[in-house]
Amino acid sequence: MTNVKTKSNDLHAELLTRAVDEVIVREHLGEALETGQALRVKLGIDPTARDLHLGHTVPLRKLRAFQDLGHTAVLIIGDFTAMIGDPSGRSEARAPLSEQAVKENMEHYLAQASLVLDLKKTEIRYNSEWYKKGGLALLWELLGKVTVERALERDDFQKRLHAGEEVTLLEVLYPLLQGYDSVAVGADVEIGGSDQKFNLLMGRKIQRRFGRREQDIMTTVLIEGTDGTRKMSKTFGNDIALSATADDMFGRVMSIPDPLIKKYFLALTDVGLDEIEAAARANPRDAKLKLAETVVGMYRGIRAGARARARFIEIFSLGRALPPSREAEIPYGKRDPVEILVRAGLAPSKAAARRLILQKGVVVDEKKVSNPQDMIEVKQGMIIRVGKRQAVQVK
Repeated sequence: MTNVKTKSNDLHAELLTRAVDEVIVREHLGEALETGQALRVKLGIDPTARDLHLGHTVPLRKLRAFQDLGHTAVLIIGDFTAMIGDPSGRSEARAPLSEQAVKENMEHYLAQASLVLDLKKTEIRYNSEWYKKGGLALLWELLGKVTVERALERDDFQKRLHAGEEVTLLEVLYPLLQGYDSVAVGADVEIGGSDQKFNLLMGRKIQRRFGRREQDIMTTVLIEGTDGTRKMSKTFGNDIALSATADDMFGRVMSIPDPLIKKYFLALTDVGLDEIEAAARANPRDAKLKLAETVVGMYRGIRAGARARARFIEIFSLGRALPPSREAEIPYGKRDPVEILVRAGLAPSKAAARRLILQKGVVVDEKKVSNPQDMIEVKQGMIIRVGKRQAVQVK
């Protein structure tokens, strides 16, 4: 068995704990790391959209950490499973994607993943390799490995079934396909967000049914978006895209609620723990300035981070509002401001939107909105602001 150079216990401890929600089986993985066993560490990403955001970088950064320790990073692009859609955390079925849409998204994903991973040292696989080759014979074999009861016991399926909503057979099949990916690439470890736990455990079961050693699994923390309540997602409009400009990325990081500062430092940066604790005790604005500069520096370069910080401070010292950091798709025509804020991702709920309006923190095209019932004509190019830190432009 190939070995990698053993590292310090501190590095292994940080690998197993920083931004980590759970490790199964922790003792086994810890022993493998300490003995220098070369591991094949798998992370699967379905290219369901064009852009990655900072939330996606949490498991990607963990894969890079294994890579830096000398282990083999296996990045699986789910070009086959993306056409089904992962049901994890979903209250309804995902719309299926065409093969062409998946192909276009893949190109963007890999370009952005290269900001985190060393792609020259990464084993990149596409799960269409084995699913197109195996065809129906592989599908029948998979279906015979897992019972219906086991496949349906996941929480999100149960919630939908109890609410009288449908769960498609394609969604039931998805975890089996992701699980077989681990068999196909011989994974020793699989990484995924904490909402992926069912799928990762299914990988262990599928490996066992195919006579393979069960992989250890590592689930990473989920990052709340700029609204501070929901998981970061482009769907919610609370994401910070890796494709954003330096100024946009800086402004979006500055807009996060103060309680998220420490979590962002831990999950999204390599800043030392002592330095993070010091930042957590500092003025929140100063801590966020450091956080935003660090994040922008990681993806746009150190100089770009410093310039974005200087521009941000200059704008605020002059009392000016930041320009829009992103676009939002809102149907044109007369709409109430509560709906507009929620659709723009500037408020997590209608109740929160009403509070923002009543607190006189909402401005639409430089006009303050003070009545939640006043209808507003939504048009292309309209700028919606909440305070000085958050602004979107209607697409």
